Amino acid sequence: QVHVMESGGGLVQAGGSLRLSCAASGSINSILVMGWYRQAPGKQRDMVAIIMGAGTTSYADSVKGRFTISRDNAKNTVFLQMNTLKPEDTAVYYCNVAGRAFSYWGQGTQVTVSS
Repeated sequence: QVHVMESGGGLVQAGGSLRLSCAASGSINSILVMGWYRQAPGKQRDMVAIIMGAGTTSYADSVKGRFTISRDNAKNTVFLQMNTLKPEDTAVYYCNVAGRAFSYWGQGTQVTVSS
């Protein structure tokens, strides 16, 4: 049984910051990629940021320079520091952990940015 749990969402004013956390627990071997995705109402789920085990990162163009992803491999935990938030960042944010033969999602955490 694998459990992926996000935390840290909430309501913030434009220009503010939030930090999301995600912890994966259970029978997980060799996580290769940990990442954050988001889905706004009526839209598809899109990649926000991913990080490989060695630390290589990739970001969506819309968040480059504002968001930073990091991970703690020993604790199977990934973080997303979100600065200079904009109303268009409002969405449900999902954590994903993946290896060669698995991919698990969290239940999502709501981020709402007011203008």
